[in-house]
Amino acid sequence: MSEDRLSGVTFLTVAEVASIMRVSKMTVYRMVHAGELPAVRVGRSFRVPKEAVDAYLDSSYVETA
Repeated sequence: MSEDRLSGVTFLTVAEVASIMRVSKMTVYRMVHAGELPAVRVGRSFRVPKEAVDAYLDSSYVETA
């Protein structure tokens, strides 16, 4: 993996993702383990790319009547 590829990536903690999405940390962990949200494991914790959170939220919008 090249260093250039990751140089502009902003990683968020599970707590930060939960705060942005207004859900519990457990919900974020479930999404990561289910493969709905990509994450990188750092030691015993996960880091989620901010772009992945933005993409997930963009794809989750629901049109109502």
